[in-house]
Amino acid sequence: MDLGWIIGHAKVSFDHAPQTAKLKTKLGTEVSLSQLCGSATPPCHLNPLLFNGHLQTFWTAVKSQDIPIHYKRRVFENEDPTFKGTYAVDFVSHTPNTEPDSTLPPRTTYFTDEEFHRISSDDDKPMLVTLHGLSGGSHEIYLRHVLAPLVGRGEDGGWEACVVNSRGCAMSKITSTVLYNARATWDMRQTVKWLRKTFPNRKLFAIGFSLGANILTNYLGEEGDACLLNAAVVVSNPWTLDVSSLALQRTWLGRNVYLTVMGTSMRNLVEQHVEQVSKNPRIDMDRVRKAKYLYEFDREVQGPTWGYPTEGAYYRDASSADAVMAVKIPLFAIHAKDDPIAVDEACPYEEIKANPHVVLCATDLGGHLSWFQSSGERWFVKPAVNFFNKMARDIDLEESRRNRRYCLLVEMSDMSISGISAK
Repeated sequence: MDLGWIIGHAKVSFDHAPQTAKLKTKLGTEVSLSQLCGSATPPCHLNPLLFNGHLQTFWTAVKSQDIPIHYKRRVFENEDPTFKGTYAVDFVSHTPNTEPDSTLPPRTTYFTDEEFHRISSDDDKPMLVTLHGLSGGSHEIYLRHVLAPLVGRGEDGGWEACVVNSRGCAMSKITSTVLYNARATWDMRQTVKWLRKTFPNRKLFAIGFSLGANILTNYLGEEGDACLLNAAVVVSNPWTLDVSSLALQRTWLGRNVYLTVMGTSMRNLVEQHVEQVSKNPRIDMDRVRKAKYLYEFDREVQGPTWGYPTEGAYYRDASSADAVMAVKIPLFAIHAKDDPIAVDEACPYEEIKANPHVVLCATDLGGHLSWFQSSGERWFVKPAVNFFNKMARDIDLEESRRNRRYCLLVEMSDMSISGISAK
């Protein structure tokens, strides 16, 4: 056993390009992305009783302290006919909801039309867009751990935030046969565009957890230098989905605990919306109901829905391991090497090292979305919150964006000159 665990200390390491992107500070100086991420990351002191990734991950099922976050929900219709249907966005409300709505998660109510029409603002508060994990939603405790200090009144506060719920999650309705999958970036894309139009002076940031981290990374890669976000964090990203799935299938715990629990949660989600889902002629509900493991569910639902011949083909296409090389905004990835779900062998270390806009912080222990400390708090909240506040408060984001685009143009020019010379 690593003696560090006896006193609750986990090793922290960083992987990134030899020279990471230079960021201009509001004081006129420069700091590299790797330096900023390093300064945002405190020592990792975890609960010594939770001494491996399985125990850390299992502890998420134990009832912990409540973190009250109140939301106002708005249902959007996706404008892209390819991905027709509605999706729900929950906006953090600074006024407690006094009249609970039993059709929504706790502390969540709908905007009235009047309230929503008054939501636009010219303020310059930083705003966080959040993507949850598999079959989760805005009610998940792990994301509320991050939202609470940012939207609170303490020294880390002053932010606005919203959660983009995957279709059918968090008691939202599915209004078409189009579900979400591991690269479902379309609702995120529309939300970010809407936020930029509605809050023109706000700097936009994003965080994704687990499957939401994979979706967010794919979105960042698809947007490239045109991305409207200023920076992002991903936590416990499974990265290479086929590798993670095969790793889970190799062990008893992987098959009979993790894959079974995740398969059951997705099967239950489909059952909640069976009236709509069953309208898809490609889906055989009898076969879906017999699916035990997550990969069996994906074989019967995601494959037929999106035209993949096998779940492996779906996993390879939806993985974000290659997309990370196309990211052009500062991205801070937080990963535990003993994560039993987003396994370490699926983490694209070399791809991350090839992109100066990405820094990976890896701990040798911590589990999946866990990193529990003796206090019950989750360690990953600290580097994530610190990173966001350093980016929002210390960095001249407009100047850094201009500098990034200049470097990109120089790089493209050098490539063009090299091509001419080669001829």
